Amino acid sequence: MTAVRPPGTPAIQGDHLISTSPASGDETGRVPVTTPVDVERAVERARTAGQWWAGLGFTGRRERLLRWRRLLAQRMEQLADLIHAEGGKPVADALVEIVTAVEHVDWAARNARRVLGPRRVRSRLVLAEFSAHLEYQPHGVIGVIGPWNYPVFTPVGSIAYALAAGNAVVFKPSEYTPVVGQWLVDSFAEVVPEHPVLTAVHGLGDVGAALCRAGVDKVAFTGSTATAKKVMAACAESLTPVLLEAGGKDAMIVDVDADLDAAAEACVWGAMTNAGQTCIGIERAYVVEPVFDAFVDKVVERAGRLTVGPDADIGPITMPSQLDVIRRHIEDALARGGRAVLGGSDAVRPPYAHPTVLVEVPEDAAAVREETFGPTLTINRVRTIDEALTRANALSYGLGGSVFGHQRAVAIARRLRSGMASVNSTLTFAGMSTLPFGGVGESGFGRIHGEDGLREFARAKSVTRRRGRSLLPSTTFDRTPNDVARLVKAVKLLYGR
Repeated sequence: MTAVRPPGTPAIQGDHLISTSPASGDETGRVPVTTPVDVERAVERARTAGQWWAGLGFTGRRERLLRWRRLLAQRMEQLADLIHAEGGKPVADALVEIVTAVEHVDWAARNARRVLGPRRVRSRLVLAEFSAHLEYQPHGVIGVIGPWNYPVFTPVGSIAYALAAGNAVVFKPSEYTPVVGQWLVDSFAEVVPEHPVLTAVHGLGDVGAALCRAGVDKVAFTGSTATAKKVMAACAESLTPVLLEAGGKDAMIVDVDADLDAAAEACVWGAMTNAGQTCIGIERAYVVEPVFDAFVDKVVERAGRLTVGPDADIGPITMPSQLDVIRRHIEDALARGGRAVLGGSDAVRPPYAHPTVLVEVPEDAAAVREETFGPTLTINRVRTIDEALTRANALSYGLGGSVFGHQRAVAIARRLRSGMASVNSTLTFAGMSTLPFGGVGESGFGRIHGEDGLREFARAKSVTRRRGRSLLPSTTFDRTPNDVARLVKAVKLLYGR
């Protein structure tokens, strides 16, 4: 008997990857599967295209990237409908995702020259006869492996910055959202038709592995921590550098002086948006005892109003196998003594997961320690902010986080073991194109977005140039004992006091 695939499960038929809606199972499109040989050829073509692209200089690349930005903005509704059909995301959420992506394309295009362009660097007295210059040169070809949960915003956060830095990009979209990925590539080709500067390769995990081994100069990956380790291992074979944005289990801390209405609203958004399928989503909340009960009541009231369905606040779970993870986490939390104040054991009704809020969940439960990636939230009571920070920082993840409060909020945010934090909001750092995005620990390393994101896709090139006779000759066999003595005396005068 042939097993029936759940809606949304990608399938390969012949030489094509078939993409289907997770809500209905209807086909949303098909793309050709890329063989390992074809992946290598795509990288070779990208290398030639990249030389042309780098040769355009910052001005030429800026003009073309801004054209792409304009096209993305003009076709937002079309792209949002495709995201909704292929991944199940509500159209409103898809539009917000595209808005942030457009903003990042604009910022990268407009700031690449300022951040990466050649500049003079001050010399030091010991080598005053030399001038110092610094520039950032493109790596060449960047392999970008994108996720399905934010199939536009997340890969564009690497693609736009890599392109602005002068690289060509070979993009492997998730097998759950290949049609959206191909749409991005095709739209870029409309404004840059001359060479395949941005191309796509399609397939399952083996295609991503082939891309890691195809001679790219760097790989930018977004996905689970387990897959990030496989990507890093594959790239290690050739010492190919990697940028890894992996999983998260982000926490919110609510202090005694927090605006509880604002905190509850932001917590529900941070936990439930995109059906909880957000790497920087709020999956845990630690609330100081005096405001715990009031906060829980406000969260439950707000989360309980959310609608679930194909055209609702919360859409289907995009990856069918994740439903089992969500169910397991809820059942484990309840078995360990946690209480469901909203949702519970019957919250998972494929292809949907309904909002679930759990309290009094032990810290060793899967719902606290493992990434759930669903519309679930644990809220636990703490006596002090120090206890909240100890619990929030106890996991190996360290992506983002949130703090609500007034007097101590910023100080608390600084103590979170995370690459990012929002104060009196959630997730806002993701849309801030001027700030770097990334994590620590098992949430990965490297940064996209902002100045750090541009530098991530370029290599520093240092150049010195002699501009006069050496007053303190040292790096020559023509130096004399007196030269060395003067050098030692100068260093002692400069640094020995």
